[in-house]
Amino acid sequence: MIVFWDHPKNNGGSNIFNYIIERRDRTSLQWVRCNKKDVTDVNFKVTGLLVGHEYEFRISAENAAGLSVPSPSSPFYKASDTIFKPGAPGNPRILDTTKSSITLAWNKPVYDGGSDILGYIVETSLPDEDEWTVVTPKDGLKGTSFTIINLKENQEYKINISGFNCEGVGEVASVPELTKAEDKLIHPEISLDAEFRKVINIRACNTLRLFVPIRGRPDPTVKWSRENDEPIGRATIESTSSFTSVIIENVNRFDSGKYILTVENSAGSQTAFVNVRVLDTPGAPQNLKIIAVTKESVSLTWEPPLNDGGTKIKNYVIEKRESTRKAYATVNANCHKTRWTVDQLQEGCNYYFRVIAENEYGIGLPVETTESVKVSEKPLPPGKIILQDVTKNSVTLTWEKPEHDGGSRIVAYVIEMQSKGNDTWMQSMIVKVPEAVVTGLTQGQEYMFRVSARNEKGTSEPRQIGVPVIIKELVIVPAVKLLFSTFSVLAGEDLTVNIPYAARPKATVSWQKDGTPLKQTSRVKFETTSDQLCLVVKEACRDDVGQYSIKLSNNAGETTADIAIVVLDKPGPPRGPVQVDEVTSDSVTFSWKPPEYDGGCTIKNYIVEKRETSTMIVFKDTITADGGQYTLLLTNLAGTKTISYNVKVLDRPAQCEGPLNITGVTAEKCVLSWHPPQYDGGSSVTHYIIERRETSRLAWTVVTNNCTVNMFKVTKLLEGNEYIFRVMAVNRYGISEPLDSAQVIMKNPFVTPGSPHILEVSNITRDSMTVCWAPPDTDGGSEIIGYIIEKKDRSGIRWTRCNRQKVTDVCFRVTCLAEDHEYEFKVSAENAAGLGEPSLPSAYYKAYDPKFKPGPPTHVHVIDTTKSSISITWGKPVHDGGSAIQGYIVEICKAENEEWIMCTPPTGLRVNKFEIHKLIENQEYNIRVCAMNKIGVGELAAIPGTAKPEEKTEGPELSLDSELRKGIVVRAGGSVRINIPFRGRPSPDIGWSKDEAELSDKVLIEKGLNYTQLSIDGCDRNDTGKYTLKLENKSVELKNAVKASEIPLPVGKVTLIDVTKSSVSLAWEKPEHDGGSRITGYLIEMQPKGTDKWGVTTSTKTCDGIVSALTAGQEYSFRVIAYNEKGKSDPTPLAAPVIANDLNIEPSFRLLFNSYNVKSGKDLKIEIPVIGRPKPKIEWMKDGEALKQTTRVTYSNSKPEVTVAKKNFLVGRSLVRNQIQRGAQPGKGSPKFPATDPSQKKACDDTFTNIYL
Repeated sequence: MIVFWDHPKNNGGSNIFNYIIERRDRTSLQWVRCNKKDVTDVNFKVTGLLVGHEYEFRISAENAAGLSVPSPSSPFYKASDTIFKPGAPGNPRILDTTKSSITLAWNKPVYDGGSDILGYIVETSLPDEDEWTVVTPKDGLKGTSFTIINLKENQEYKINISGFNCEGVGEVASVPELTKAEDKLIHPEISLDAEFRKVINIRACNTLRLFVPIRGRPDPTVKWSRENDEPIGRATIESTSSFTSVIIENVNRFDSGKYILTVENSAGSQTAFVNVRVLDTPGAPQNLKIIAVTKESVSLTWEPPLNDGGTKIKNYVIEKRESTRKAYATVNANCHKTRWTVDQLQEGCNYYFRVIAENEYGIGLPVETTESVKVSEKPLPPGKIILQDVTKNSVTLTWEKPEHDGGSRIVAYVIEMQSKGNDTWMQSMIVKVPEAVVTGLTQGQEYMFRVSARNEKGTSEPRQIGVPVIIKELVIVPAVKLLFSTFSVLAGEDLTVNIPYAARPKATVSWQKDGTPLKQTSRVKFETTSDQLCLVVKEACRDDVGQYSIKLSNNAGETTADIAIVVLDKPGPPRGPVQVDEVTSDSVTFSWKPPEYDGGCTIKNYIVEKRETSTMIVFKDTITADGGQYTLLLTNLAGTKTISYNVKVLDRPAQCEGPLNITGVTAEKCVLSWHPPQYDGGSSVTHYIIERRETSRLAWTVVTNNCTVNMFKVTKLLEGNEYIFRVMAVNRYGISEPLDSAQVIMKNPFVTPGSPHILEVSNITRDSMTVCWAPPDTDGGSEIIGYIIEKKDRSGIRWTRCNRQKVTDVCFRVTCLAEDHEYEFKVSAENAAGLGEPSLPSAYYKAYDPKFKPGPPTHVHVIDTTKSSISITWGKPVHDGGSAIQGYIVEICKAENEEWIMCTPPTGLRVNKFEIHKLIENQEYNIRVCAMNKIGVGELAAIPGTAKPEEKTEGPELSLDSELRKGIVVRAGGSVRINIPFRGRPSPDIGWSKDEAELSDKVLIEKGLNYTQLSIDGCDRNDTGKYTLKLENKSVELKNAVKASEIPLPVGKVTLIDVTKSSVSLAWEKPEHDGGSRITGYLIEMQPKGTDKWGVTTSTKTCDGIVSALTAGQEYSFRVIAYNEKGKSDPTPLAAPVIANDLNIEPSFRLLFNSYNVKSGKDLKIEIPVIGRPKPKIEWMKDGEALKQTTRVTYSNSKPEVTVAKKNFLVGRSLVRNQIQRGAQPGKGSPKFPATDPSQKKACDDTFTNIYL
């Protein structure tokens, strides 16, 4: 700004050589010098001003005598540029028309008038009329385009556009020609970007976005499809009148291909396409086949995958796994062909195979054989074929099994025959055992036979019978083929005699022994088969010795055969009597006859024994049966005598008692149990040996050789295999005969569980979620022992296990998630059979802290009103919804209707107060406020009741600083500035006076909107006095010469000092501020329990008080209020209710130190806190005598502490007593107060040695 002034009327007798220019901001109290150099002109350009601020100026002249008094201040001037109305908008043009609308656009005016364009106004008029209608909103448009709606079809219009700023509406710009409201047909067009005309390459797991601008009138319909008119399943398609877009998230190899876009309207149609190539790992190879299987290898072949992932296939990975395992093992990780032979396989095992293609982006999807493949081949031919029998229409054949079954079990044998004179072999029958009876043959015809073995891999080469067979009935005279004529057996052992014979037709057989027919008993049996005679003698004895004759007869004749059976046993006793032939003094000669039975062989010698008067029994080759109790009987003429002996035969234990039970059978284990042997062999069974073998093998495998109980759990068995187990008992003498079990197949009695059902994913935060699911419908027959939870990031391709330990609950908190990533989950149940199928994946859930719309603003209330406005304020919402508050929206409506109008901009307010303008005076309004954050607009909060725009009168009030109340002291020649804020409505008139008289001319009075200032420069003694400020408006007059005040702040912390059955003692801290007026007193209010009313019980002027006349046992609440001449403060309550009861507390000290040191000649003060109820009686003692108070030694018992003060030095003791118990007596552990200086101690007559507390 440029400031002009006139020269002073009087230059003081000296030329003026400088002017001082000063300015003051309306918002400040200080004058600031504007010129640093001397100014001699009567004008000066003031710079460095703030835009929008208001300033006043004053000038001081300077001559040789000094600086003059400043001129009166100028009015306030606002620092702002000069503003004009804006120019006309540029280039108004029509963009589009429909049958009911016209869309136009324009450019900003070249000249904005020096102020920002606030908006634009669009007007329309009919061609023949001069009346213009504003079609834009009342507050104008912010943009430079607009669509005029609700027009008549085929009607022509004139259109004007103008801009406006703070000065008003500027010049008008007209659309050059008349514009008709009509629909325009535009052929649909597709604007395909140049990049879309090429092949679009995109990495897997990324998001594909195809954005294609389109146009057409009317709006064309949009259709996206794949080749062969296949719909796009996973895509999010968005279409508007100007563009269409396709978004496919987490693309994979199956999203590659041609995407066809077709747009169509009544004017025509157009089609375009976009080729997309997803760079991903390849798909699964095709047509995996097994072309050859041997006993140790499998040959595979396959075709390349249909989708190579956008790049060339580098190689294939071949993997295998046994059917009993779950994990695959790599066979070849770098195969460049589409066939491979997997060798070094274990014969007889079942295998699965899979092939995976690999490109530069990694390993793709696998293709797996649908069924397991057994590594085996065709068996070898059967062994020798034997002709067993021929009849007139059948042949009986037998043969040996093949030497090798090809690694797979023989499932059948194929018998083929060929009649003489025919070159064709015909299949006659298929059997599962190595023998067969071929029937339906022609009598007298000659046939050849051959047999082939078959397993799951095929049929072996045939084995042919050695000679042709003529079909006819055979007649054979019975004939016996004796290999031996004599058969021997040890006594007690079993004898089986097999005698081959031939006879056709079947012969009749009869047996004789020593010329008499042989009878069958439980011990002697004979049987006859088609080609063999069998005689079985169990536990042979000497009665079985003799000649046996067999007679066979049929129609062709008869024959006889004789055999002899000898039982090898001890010879019978020699025959007596024993004859004594000669007796001498030292010898006896006697003789006897040979035994009748020589035991089946020649007697080698005789044993002659002698005995005197003793007897003896001898066991040779003892067996288990020899054990037991033996009794010796002695008899003579004098009587009888018996004695018993127990004989124990030490041997290996007997066979364990059966049966050998098998329980708890699963795919890998079972439990065996048995009973101990009835006979332990004379020694305790120390342990058992358990063995197993597969039924397809002959060798036994030891399971354990140190089982000490009658039960054992066998593990590590193969699923599907058939086993036999046996148990043998062991003692110190050997191993028992084995006890065999029945055959058992290892398989689970249950299956894996079903799939759980994911119910919900909740409690989502930025790094964790809670997954809940329902148990599977079936547990597979076994209890579910846990669940496996897996997650997958939308941007990844692998599932990751979430829990390291088994989860038995149906909820799990998944942690360590990446913020803003999306995850899906699946759950698998596990039982004893293994892991079941996983559940279907859940939906994707994003890991982020939950955000919601904010809550309602708090404490919405009206703070001011005028006749055309209402000012409101509010507090922030208690909950911001997890997102920062972006603004507030204020709405208003008249009390008699419900049409709410938004008063604030759509973007909201950043502050928490707002003044609503342009309201109708005395009209009642409803007002409400809501907060908004990034999520949206939150809950509404309304003011209580209604608000009415009306002028309010408010009495004048001023705020006098506490320093001003004390008075102002200033040195002569100094300046005084007294600034006093005030308020009042309407704005009060101010009046200053001094000592009830008018102010002198040197006093400068300033008045602002809410303050007044008294300024005195160059003070002298005449300026001393009492200055009075008077404020007055239409409401009330305020005159205050000394101070202005308000109600005091609440008192500080309220403390319970004492309580009895009828009274309570309280103390409190003074208020932090007395409100500008002295505290005149305090009120103690009381509220008995069970009532809602507070009553004043005590009034006091100090910071403590006693409330009496209480009811014993009653509970009370208390609060304290401070008051001054302006009124009462807010109450401060006691922290907790108090029950009126007498308290008994044993007296005690709270000693901080046990020893106190003081320098001789110095003062000592000791304060000792004391506790006791009733109030203890306190006594001080020194060296066992009562301490007397002097001018140097004083003590006081005030509040809850004891204070002793001693000038120079004091050592003493105190006793505290009450009605409960005496206080501490002098003794050990009492604090001591030694003098610091021994020399000083002697010089002081009243120096003591100790103080006992």
